[in-house]
Amino acid sequence: MKNLAQFVKENRQRVKLTQEEFAARSGVALTVIRKIEQGKGNLNLDKVNQVLRMFGHELAPVSSRALHAAHQTTETS
Repeated sequence: MKNLAQFVKENRQRVKLTQEEFAARSGVALTVIRKIEQGKGNLNLDKVNQVLRMFGHELAPVSSRALHAAHQTTETS
């Protein structure tokens, strides 16, 4: 599974955009794109989702119970 930094960088490069162009198109500051691609912590979820929506994705909180149940399901499949 790709982490957030890899996902954003690979998809940005796939559509042939510089960090500056991608920041402008996604409506966030260049520093947000740089922080995401460098794997920095303390990111604003709203800003991350603005970026991810460019690729048709979004992050959302998931309870630990739901994660555990999903993990159990994939192990038995």
